[in-house]
This record gives sequence, C-alpha cells and structure tokens, in this order.
Amino acid sequence: MRQFTALLFLLLVVACTSKLSRLQEAKLPNTFTNVLIDSQNIVGMFNPSEPSIFISPDNDNIMVAAAILNRTYASSDGGRTWSTRFVESPFGVFGDPVITADKSGRFFFAHLSDPDGTGRQSERWLDRIVVQRSDDGGVSWSDGSYAGLNHPADQDKHWLVADPQSENLYLTWTEFDVYGSTDPDDKSRILFSKSVDHGLSWSDPLRLSELEGNCLDDDQTTEGAVPTVGPKGEIYVSWSYNDKIYFDRSLDAGNSWLENDIEVADHPGGWSVNIPGLSRANTMPITACDISNSSYKGNIYINYCDQMDADDTDVWLIRSRDGGDSWDEPVRVNDDGPGSHQFFTWMCVDPSSGGIFIVFYDRRHHSDLNTDVYLAYSFDGGESFTNVKISEEPFKPNPAVFMGDYNNISAMNGKVRPIWTRMDENKTSIWTAIIDL
Repeated sequence: MRQFTALLFLLLVVACTSKLSRLQEAKLPNTFTNVLIDSQNIVGMFNPSEPSIFISPDNDNIMVAAAILNRTYASSDGGRTWSTRFVESPFGVFGDPVITADKSGRFFFAHLSDPDGTGRQSERWLDRIVVQRSDDGGVSWSDGSYAGLNHPADQDKHWLVADPQSENLYLTWTEFDVYGSTDPDDKSRILFSKSVDHGLSWSDPLRLSELEGNCLDDDQTTEGAVPTVGPKGEIYVSWSYNDKIYFDRSLDAGNSWLENDIEVADHPGGWSVNIPGLSRANTMPITACDISNSSYKGNIYINYCDQMDADDTDVWLIRSRDGGDSWDEPVRVNDDGPGSHQFFTWMCVDPSSGGIFIVFYDRRHHSDLNTDVYLAYSFDGGESFTNVKISEEPFKPNPAVFMGDYNNISAMNGKVRPIWTRMDENKTSIWTAIIDL
C-alpha cells in the first residue's frame, strides 16, 4: 500500500511539473477573440469604465467583473457570455470597483461609499470603504460591510486581496483628512484593515505610510496601494508619493508592519500624468507575488508607468527576490521604440505557473489618439517580456468623456482574462479577451 501511495504521489508530481513546464513555455497566438461585456450608456448614469475582473480559484469557468458605478457582471462559461446586475447597498455604491475571490469561491466587491445617494453634495460621501459578498458567482450580493469609517475624513482609492490559504481579506486605501483640500494642514495616508470572517466585519485601520501627503489627489498625495499575498501568508503593498514608489510588508497577517517604509524606485512624472485624449490618467503601482511552485516562487513584482517626457509614457516592472529588502533595476515592459504612449497598466501573476501578465493601452502604431490594447507576458520571472496586441480594433478616446482610472487582469490555471474600457462615438464599453494557455 505504501509503495502504491508513493507511486501515485510521484505520478502527481510528474504531471504537475509537466503542466507547469508547458505553461512556462507557452506562446500566445497573434489574434484573440474579444468579448463585449457591457455597452449600456444610460442617460443619468455614469457610463461603464474602471473595470475589475477575477477568476474563481474554486472553478476557473466562473468569473466576476465590475465597472462604475455599481455594475457587476457574472460569467459561468469562462468569460464567453456575461449577465449584468446593478448592485445596491445601504452604504451606497460610488465607484472604484474592485473584485476578488477566495479559494472557496466567495466573491467580494469593494467600492466607495455614498450613504445619502447624493454624491459630492453629501458630507458622508466617501465616508468608508464598502465590501459586498456573493456566494453564488456574482448572481446576487449581500448588503455589505465596511472599513475605515472615520467621519469627517474621506476614504478613497482602495484595493482588496484574499489570502489563498487562510482566506483572510486584506484591504488598503488612502485616507484624506478632507478630500481635495488645499489646506497644508490636511494630510493623506495609506491605511490597512483585514477581515477574518469572510468579509462580515473589519479590523480597526492601521496606518502603513510613514510619510503623509497632501489632499489634492495628485502626485503629492499618497495613493495607489494595492496589496498582495506571498506564499507563506506575507502581505506586501506599494504606493506612490512625491515621484517615488514606497513599499511595506507584514509577516504576521497584518498585525505589524515595517517601522520605516522602503523606497524602491523613482517614479518619473509622478502617478498623475497627462495623456492626450484623456481628462486624467494615473500611473500608480500594482504589486503582485509569485505563489506558484515555479523557480520564481516568492518573487515580488511592482508594475507601474512613468512619463520621463510628455511624448513618451512607458510600462515598467521592478522585482525583489528577498522579500522586498532589495530591488532589481526596472525592466521596460513595452518593447517598442521611444516616442509613444503606453498607459493604464495592470498586472497579475498566475498562481499555477508564475506567469506574469500585464495589460495596457498602447499607441505605438498610431500618430493620433487611436489606441490599442496590448498584453505583455513573461515566464522567466520578469527578465524579459513578449508583447502582443489583443484588441481587434483601435479606438479613439474623447477627453470630455470619462474613461476611468484603470483597467484590470486576472489569471488562473492558464486562463488569462484582461478587461478594459474602449470608446466609440463618445460611448464607453467594457471588453475582455479569451486567452487560454
């Protein structure tokens, strides 16, 4: 019996190793099927943008996405068809949608608050970060719980991650003393909260950022905190402030953090840049970690854009192989020549293979505002990247129509699903591409 068990284990190891090797050697095709998720531009409502997407770790055919302000989308066939639901909460729903899921297949929708339903007219607008839960693959949602209630301070620009082992939820965001204030005494800071009961309740916030910024929602504001979880439950997060990227970590499930933040990279141009055709554009950092069994397990990656001059915005990746103590030199992700814009980057790491996937807008083929969507991928731990165009047709944005602040991407078991906003005749729509390795 012991010999049979040992043989079975050996066969499983060989099978998993073979699958991992195939994924690491995979090459993507030259064309991709684009799938329309939502094109409803409804009078009196925000047009869809700022999409977020996540593939269920429990069943990789189940995917959930979201867009502003309160649109959620559910798919049970690997992202080929989608249903739409407009979500409500007693705490309001006001944009910055974030979707994640735990290993049991529970989905979580984090967003900004608007308890009075009157937006900026209300003193309670942005008074907390709201998290709603779905136990049926995004078909229905709870009323939600919340973190960070600290009126009259404003809570904004959050991100959410689930620990793949403990199923703890970790939430980071920016707190403003007064959003948009020009008073130098009003400050901004990065906060952290966690849930250990599947999103039913949240811990009191901890301050992560050693330095505080202003409240102008610009380069001198501390923003862009995106948490990720390491293979041993470590929590890593980075953000941008004053033309630099800062990093913090916790090795005890968020109970304690570094006394001094680590400055990991310069951020030329800051996180708020000018892109022709957009009313505003962010280049905030995205943090991810390899938790696969690849040879790059434990690597931490930070993906961001910078703008060294007004005509050239690029996508970059920096890597740490020692838990964030030291960082390699930045690697340029886009492989075109100088003089064009690549922007709105987002990154994920497939937990099954360690493959790095980065989606971004790209204008390398155009001298005007026409914009394509590109995917860059790496199976060598971020040493090099292959770039492929994944959008079927370019689009041209209009600065008078809001395009959102970000796109997103998710990967699981070789299935990669980028999600992005495009614009046609001043109307926005949400799209994905079917990429199966």
